[in-house]
Amino acid sequence: MNRLLVSATALLLGAIPAQLACAAPPADVSASRRNAIVRAAEQVSPAVVSVIVTQVQVVTYDPFGGFGIDDFFRDFFPRRQYRQEVKSMGSGVIASSEGDVITNAHVVLNATEVKVTLPDGRELDAEVRGIDTGRDLALLRVEAERLPVAPLGGSGDLMIGEWTIAFGNPFGFLLEDAQPTVTVGVVSALHRDIKSTSTGDYTDMIQTDAAINPGNSGGPLCNADGEVIGINTFIFTHAGGSEGIGFARPIDEVKEFMAEVKGAGAAGGSATRYKTGIGAVVSDIDAGLRSRYGLAHRNGVVIVEVADPGIAREMGLAPGDVVLMAQGKVIRSAAGLQRLYEEPVPVVDIVIDRAGEQSRLLYHVQ
Repeated sequence: MNRLLVSATALLLGAIPAQLACAAPPADVSASRRNAIVRAAEQVSPAVVSVIVTQVQVVTYDPFGGFGIDDFFRDFFPRRQYRQEVKSMGSGVIASSEGDVITNAHVVLNATEVKVTLPDGRELDAEVRGIDTGRDLALLRVEAERLPVAPLGGSGDLMIGEWTIAFGNPFGFLLEDAQPTVTVGVVSALHRDIKSTSTGDYTDMIQTDAAINPGNSGGPLCNADGEVIGINTFIFTHAGGSEGIGFARPIDEVKEFMAEVKGAGAAGGSATRYKTGIGAVVSDIDAGLRSRYGLAHRNGVVIVEVADPGIAREMGLAPGDVVLMAQGKVIRSAAGLQRLYEEPVPVVDIVIDRAGEQSRLLYHVQ
């Protein structure tokens, strides 16, 4: 009986032509696999880089672990602080053959070392040329030959519903692979203003449902033509992963930022500088200085040079410090700060903003 069944099955299968049993897909189906998304990925992926950052963080050690008894024993067992090197990773995109790399400011802020890894395996030292924390953008520069470049498009004519492609290297330390990932979505909304986020206020953002995950920050958001239309910046999430609500900085703003940094040059700004009587050279904040020092302030006065020796140096003032108040007065212009110290004062009293933290500095002149 079993032999009859096997024979009948073999006879039945033998009657079916081999080309029908394993038929190839129609030619038009195979051709459709190479769609616009695939072509865009092939065009942009070689220029998507991993940005590896080394930062030094100050860690406070509490011997009592916050149990409430440390107030009594603090004089005997004080809290201790030590510096610790921490590595993190983000994404970026090569925007010019000269080696300009665009990423987010929060990826490289306070970095002591920045390296860029290309998909072809090359690891390059990167110089931070400019940071704008207000727009959360940073411009890096790498030196190498035959750099792949992603074409920059425009963001002024974007359409809600058109395809978007997000590139980056999420969870790069876990994957140990420099090849970028690709996720696809659409433009969900335009001109989004997001207030009171943990990292600041963002305006005129592109919203997309293309998956953006940790490590994607700074990578490019592209259209179906393979043109960069934005820089992936942040997401709304409850659990830390993508929930389909991501935001990108429009590429037109990115181009403006790049032009500001390059225009500022090594001097880092074109505004008039004023030498004060306390040994600090100050300037009104312009776009170049904002990019050079990564200032969130759009207006105000920033220190650009500190004389050595001098009162400003002894007070601990440094280039990039934004002067908010001096001698009890609100400072609105560099010229006003210069006039304030035309004559010697017995006590120099200055309130500054340094990297988002305000502090008051007092110096008793001998």
